Amino acid sequence: MSLEKSAFAVREHAYAPYSNFKVGAAIRSMSGVVYSGCNVENIAYPEGTCAEAGAIAAMVAAGETRLKEVFVVADSKEPVSPCGGCRQKLAEFAAGDAVVTLANLDGVRVTMTMAELLPGAFGSDHMDADHKDRD
Repeated sequence: MSLEKSAFAVREHAYAPYSNFKVGAAIRSMSGVVYSGCNVENIAYPEGTCAEAGAIAAMVAAGETRLKEVFVVADSKEPVSPCGGCRQKLAEFAAGDAVVTLANLDGVRVTMTMAELLPGAFGSDHMDADHKDRD
C-alpha cells in the first residue's frame, strides 16, 4: 500500500470521540517499509497520542529507527501540520532532507523537507558535553 493510502486508511481508525478530528500518518522507513498510526484521544486530553507518534512507535517496535518520508492527513480546510512535539519526534528519526507531505481530504497537498518543517531542530549536537567555548 502506498504511503498516502496507508495514511488515509489508518485515519479511519482514529479514536477521536472528543474532538472528532481524525488524523492519519504514515512513514516510510529507510528500508522502504510503511508504518502507520492514527490519533488516539483520551478524556484526560494530555494523555492522548498523536498519529505521527503512533507511526513512529510502530516503526521502532519493528526494529527500525530511520525514516525517509512522512504523509499526514486530516479533515481540515488547509493541510494540518504536526504539532511541535511530533515535529521533534519526526526529526529524531529523519534527516533534514526527508520528504514530508501534509494533506487534507479535499486533495490539497503541501510537500516540504523535514528541515523546512522544523528549522533549527534540537539535535544530538546540542548535547555535546565539550563546552570549550564557554568562559
